[in-house]
Amino acid sequence: MSNLITANDMKSILTSRGPGGVPAGAQLTPIARDLLKEAERKGPGLKKAVATSEPTVPDYEYKWTSGNEPQSPAEFQAFYDSPAISTLRQRMSDIGERIWNKDYVDGNGGNLTIRVGDNLVLCTPTLISKGFMKAEDMCLVDMNGTQLAGTRKRTSEVMTHIGIMKRQPKAKACCHAHPPHATAFAVASVVPPTCMIPEAEVFLGQIGMAPYQTPGSPENADTVGEIGVDHMSVLMENHGVITWGKDIEDAYWKMENTDAYCKTIWMASQLKGGELKTISGSQAKELIGIRKSLGMDDYRETWKECELCDNSEFRPGVVCGVPPAATAATTGNQPEYDDSAEALVQQITNEIMRKLR
Repeated sequence: MSNLITANDMKSILTSRGPGGVPAGAQLTPIARDLLKEAERKGPGLKKAVATSEPTVPDYEYKWTSGNEPQSPAEFQAFYDSPAISTLRQRMSDIGERIWNKDYVDGNGGNLTIRVGDNLVLCTPTLISKGFMKAEDMCLVDMNGTQLAGTRKRTSEVMTHIGIMKRQPKAKACCHAHPPHATAFAVASVVPPTCMIPEAEVFLGQIGMAPYQTPGSPENADTVGEIGVDHMSVLMENHGVITWGKDIEDAYWKMENTDAYCKTIWMASQLKGGELKTISGSQAKELIGIRKSLGMDDYRETWKECELCDNSEFRPGVVCGVPPAATAATTGNQPEYDDSAEALVQQITNEIMRKLR
């Protein structure tokens, strides 16, 4: 080993011999010096920590023991006040502030849920701004929507979330909001195309579209619930968007993914004015493989490559312009247009509307 001790050298020394193993007179890089100081500060316990520590990723999924749920009102309240559930309630409050700051909701719009048992769900309350919720505002309900704990009345739209959870066991949390770009697609009843952006293919898969039903109604819960089985992001016609994931952070991320994707597709369609470029079917297959490696199913797994990127139903808007018949230079600075221009514009508009229908 050279006289210069790098960070990797220092880790090796600390793992095998501890702080006393550093050679006398050795020169240390700044990071190596920091590692040595930390080792000397913590003492003998560091050797084991250095040897066994592994890089990790955040995991906010709530895991419960099936069949071990509270039964009485007192038990429901104790469960609601427990440290683990209190942490989830605070996280819901934080996510609410984030969707409000992103302009994904206005007034008292939007709602959040986390499944915390075989028959238990945390949800946001009704008639409250998501930007100003507190942890104690959250409600605990069962899978029929009956409120079990919490001083605020639960949102009526929790049943739509439960409609997905009942049908899709992997849906441990849902996020409903009205992000402008994705909601615009929902109002226009336009399903976003696929095979445009790799991240959307991996983290969203194909976005679903649910026909309009009255918000909070049993019909909406059934309709969205069925679509939500295979789609982690569902546009609800003339309403908004609902996304689900393994935890509330994951569900919220998918809301951001959905609105950003819809915004990008909308802007690209304005730039191109025609069919947009896609990745190939074989490349889409690779992305589905990555998606599955992350624990997300994709019902398109058995599709043929030619089917994966078929966006024949999607038609971006086209702006048509009719050139003037003469320039200003030849008409005394007063442009003149061909008399048939208006009729031509109307003919093109009618053809576009026919294809859109």
